[in-house]
Amino acid sequence: MRILHILGHTRRRNGNVHAAIDLACAQAKRGHQVRIAHGGGDFETLLAHNKVISVSIDQRRRPVTLLKALLALRTQMDEFQPDIVHAHMMTSAVLAFPICRLSGKPLVTTVHNAFERSATLMGLGARVIAVSDAVSASMQRRGIAGAKLRTVLNGTIGSARFEGRGCSPAELSHPNILFVGGMHPRKGLPDLLEAFRLLSDTYPEAHLYVAGGGPFKTAYQQLAADTGCGDKITFVGGVDEPLPFMKGADIFVLPSHADPAPLVLSEAREAGCAVVGTNVDGIPQLLDFGKAGLIVPPGDPKALAEVLGTLLGDRGQLRHWRERSQSNIGRLTIERVAAETEDVYYSALGQPSKSATIA
Repeated sequence: MRILHILGHTRRRNGNVHAAIDLACAQAKRGHQVRIAHGGGDFETLLAHNKVISVSIDQRRRPVTLLKALLALRTQMDEFQPDIVHAHMMTSAVLAFPICRLSGKPLVTTVHNAFERSATLMGLGARVIAVSDAVSASMQRRGIAGAKLRTVLNGTIGSARFEGRGCSPAELSHPNILFVGGMHPRKGLPDLLEAFRLLSDTYPEAHLYVAGGGPFKTAYQQLAADTGCGDKITFVGGVDEPLPFMKGADIFVLPSHADPAPLVLSEAREAGCAVVGTNVDGIPQLLDFGKAGLIVPPGDPKALAEVLGTLLGDRGQLRHWRERSQSNIGRLTIERVAAETEDVYYSALGQPSKSATIA
């Protein structure tokens, strides 16, 4: 099969980009001819190594730039003659839609960020992939026909991005708690900072590590200082490779208020952390609805503190939940994602599935 992926960019530290790069490389390994049209980024060497052809098309939202992007995409369609066009960002979907209609090629879109208002535009696809069941339900409520929607749960295990990345655990204080994510309100970091404050007197040896960057970093650092236990909270900044921190972590926490299907959870589970996440969007599904990780209400620092206290205060419980993180972990492989995505492609083409979907 000939597959053309379209993204606005391929910059690191963006979950949409990571998911698309992982998928494209996995598809190439499965014998497909794969191209990615994008506006520039950080994965050229990786794509070339995995025999994915990279094409530069600027998709910034400027009238002249978008017109040039339309013409460039049409050239790619004529030259490459893809069987499937797969758009991962809103602008990419809007650009691809008329070209696919004119050429008669199916457009498949993936809704990565259902919380964005523009996500409804992904309904332009003949098939719309939701990265979790919660995203699928959200898109149906917003008017996308259920007959178009298919759920392909995110997974990262076996990703080409991680090949040969053997590394030693970071030297962290123990016991510890780790957060990895963007410094945005929807990630709920202030809740974790408050929960840690509530725990600090009872567990004075505990340490919190915060990895990530973003527009609220300075504000969150001030919040940490205001807790009175700021000397036990370390902001390590943005990291391209969080694995050493995850390998050195005891507990991984994702206190999000909105998170369609965060890739970081499969990475934390693969690293063997005890995982705590909030009961929002795709987080419960990625934690096997409580079988592979502890689930707490969003926006509730007291409830989060209680769960963290149980893990910090009982080594048996901590060991139990580290072991539970490995439950059904084979479900989170990129190979399974690629196989299920192929099924969506064949559906869009009106053909029976030819892939062996991995359970």
